[in-house]
Amino acid sequence: MTTEIRHIVFDIGKVLVHYDPSIPFNRIIPDEAERSWFLANVCTNEWNIEQDRGRTWEEAEALLIAEHPEREEQIRAFRKYWHDMVPHAYDDSVAILEKLIAEGRDVTMLTNFASDTFREAQTRFDFLSKPRGVTVSGDIGLIKPDVAIYEAHVKSFGLDPASTIFIDDSLANVEGARAAGWNAVHFTGAEKLRSDLAAYGIEV
Repeated sequence: MTTEIRHIVFDIGKVLVHYDPSIPFNRIIPDEAERSWFLANVCTNEWNIEQDRGRTWEEAEALLIAEHPEREEQIRAFRKYWHDMVPHAYDDSVAILEKLIAEGRDVTMLTNFASDTFREAQTRFDFLSKPRGVTVSGDIGLIKPDVAIYEAHVKSFGLDPASTIFIDDSLANVEGARAAGWNAVHFTGAEKLRSDLAAYGIEV
């Protein structure tokens, strides 16, 4: 490829850190059918993404508790046990991130994350403080794959979109980055990421 990459941007969840909201609910709602119903109809992805967009947990919980008062304890458990949903980092991906930084490359992060849970994640995973900076969706009220969040990241960090590569596990978010004029690769594992970066002239 002829593009010279000068900026590398990482997503966080399912790229650097494991995320699975069902983990604490395996314990909280042991019955599989009931648990599946709850995560599909009460604490849904669509509900959770609004916290990534900046809605407070208090407002989010109140909304669901009004609809499902008998589920109050389970609804509050989503935030209360959030730490269980991010049990570990992906060491092989983190090693790539840290090597790129050690080589002096410009590395930033762009993530759909609630403001408070991101700060909690930073205290648990020190590598989240190593890149030059991060755009957190909950801080700015925009979420991927909205092109506006990529443009906000470019502006915040002085990036050249054509010289930027983005790494995300979501194809929709990869397409959003491309719509913003970035290069982007779909993350499915560290080995593929190494080969994807090598195709852009970045050896790790």
